[in-house]
Amino acid sequence: MSHTDLIERYAAGGPLLVYAASGLAPEHEQARPGPGDWSIATLVAHLVDTDLVYADRMKRVIAEEEPPLVAFDENRWIDGLDSQHMPVTEAVNLFAANRKWMAHILRKGSEATFARFGNHSEVGRQTLAQIVTTIANHLDHHLRFLYAKRGKLGIAITPRYTAN
Repeated sequence: MSHTDLIERYAAGGPLLVYAASGLAPEHEQARPGPGDWSIATLVAHLVDTDLVYADRMKRVIAEEEPPLVAFDENRWIDGLDSQHMPVTEAVNLFAANRKWMAHILRKGSEATFARFGNHSEVGRQTLAQIVTTIANHLDHHLRFLYAKRGKLGIAITPRYTAN
């Protein structure tokens, strides 16, 4: 996949999450239907938190020389940040705005920019291209759960993913 295609796939994630989380009543946001134990509110908060961490990593790789990229424990963040009770609409809007902002930054990058790397505390060397690919895949992974949860709540919508 070209870097241009990768950036557009990443950028498409904002509107897709807005779509996937649209039309939810508060009781739908808080319910915990399978798969997994997370509510839609928790899942969306996780997506926002992770996207913001990855945006920071991308900026560091672009602007700094071989920066450290620190891992985080998603479960501790979910519990410690009370993700279950975060407002879904605000979270989705933040996610979409962050993706739009980062797409502007990424579109300015060259082939050399996408080859730049940082050193992740758990997995080692990661290039900008790998980081963008990972976070684009992360959204699609969790959208599958979100659409399944909607289906179990009786409010299914046609699934859409960035990989389509």
